[in-house]
Amino acid sequence: MEILEATKDPSLRFEATRFLFNLLAENFKPTAIPSDLGTMRDRLIKRITGNSDPYAEKKHMSNQKALEIIPLADKIISAESRVEGRFRKSCLCAITGNIIEFDIPGHNFDFNDLKRLVYEAEKDLVIDDILEAYKLACEASLILYLTDNAGEIAFDTLFVRELRGTGARVIVAVKDRPISNDATLEDARYVGMEKVVDSLITIGTDTMGLSLSGCSDEFLKYYKSAEMVVAKGMGYAETITEININSPHFLLLRTKCMNVANFFGVERYKNIAKLLYPDKQ
Repeated sequence: MEILEATKDPSLRFEATRFLFNLLAENFKPTAIPSDLGTMRDRLIKRITGNSDPYAEKKHMSNQKALEIIPLADKIISAESRVEGRFRKSCLCAITGNIIEFDIPGHNFDFNDLKRLVYEAEKDLVIDDILEAYKLACEASLILYLTDNAGEIAFDTLFVRELRGTGARVIVAVKDRPISNDATLEDARYVGMEKVVDSLITIGTDTMGLSLSGCSDEFLKYYKSAEMVVAKGMGYAETITEININSPHFLLLRTKCMNVANFFGVERYKNIAKLLYPDKQ
């Protein structure tokens, strides 16, 4: 589907498909990490088609649609009288935003469903480490927040606001360049992330998930010194669970594919708020 988004030229579509088959033939193995394959696929398609951001139009629409729901989500959060309650509701709203993703087989969503899903986020939560994460956030002086998709990042602004309310300094990191429908600086600024965060940076590269070898020195400085890392989406979950971590990582995602659901031992289309600790993955 990404090839179809990238170009309308039949010859370029054929060429991109041919190269993609070769890439999969060389790299599709039982030990392959889906997000790593996704990075290679995305870079290949952009190189062959010459389109640096195939999902640009859908990302912009996602940001617009998500911003329409933010007042409702904010009202739900503000209705909580206790700070722990606001933290929980904002976290659930952030997870709800993770449903905004395109071209995953079997995953279909309608922007009109977002209001309902905001209300149903608690019901779909099957791994719940939110209270434990709140306690960690209250003890942290520096939190690094890794965003996932455009549109979704609008919901992240609400959770970032509550994270800062714990007294921690919060650094938000987006992708350096377009990859799939992941958020970049342009998306973050469009939804107003700069207004709620202490600092807005990029990871320094365009990978799906986290590949530390390609990240910038600025990002690595924050990543290594943060007392808590919040990581949104399946791509970060797929890659972070494959590396040795040095601080607690709070994974927030919707299980939009069966492989990720199976990894966490849950059903598909469920919400996860999972804390990972060093040496306890």
